[in-house]
Amino acid sequence: MSTDRRAIRRHVIGPAQNWHRPGVTCDATRRSVVVVPTDLRHRLGRTGEDLALAHLQRLGYTLVSRNHRTRYGELDLVVFDGTTLVFVEVKTRRASGAERGPWEALDERKRRQVRRMAAAYLLEVSARPHSAELRFDAIGIVIDARGRLVRLDHLEAAF
Repeated sequence: MSTDRRAIRRHVIGPAQNWHRPGVTCDATRRSVVVVPTDLRHRLGRTGEDLALAHLQRLGYTLVSRNHRTRYGELDLVVFDGTTLVFVEVKTRRASGAERGPWEALDERKRRQVRRMAAAYLLEVSARPHSAELRFDAIGIVIDARGRLVRLDHLEAAF
């Protein structure tokens, strides 16, 4: 690695660690080098969640919670259909032949994590519909480069 690259790397990483401190400023053009990839992923995920929620609402589900944080991670959507409380994991990908599909990221480890998050949610949140029936759904979404829906797959009782 050349000295120039090390200097750039140090400069990009250094200010990012100090953003939370009051009075610390940094050059926005340099900061964007670190932040942009995360923002693009978050925007893609948010678009997928919006499309998944619209789909579920068309099917008659009511939104109970969105992006609920637990110590184990974040639940994408929690919805209720009148009898069943449903925890929905949304996987969104861009339509490109080189990338992985949405279902490849839903392995056993992720399914276990979603179950732990759901258990934590049930213990933490009392202001929710109480139902004897629980279900875990998965929605896989593929969108094109312009953000338009290419494909939406909804797997009820996916795990």
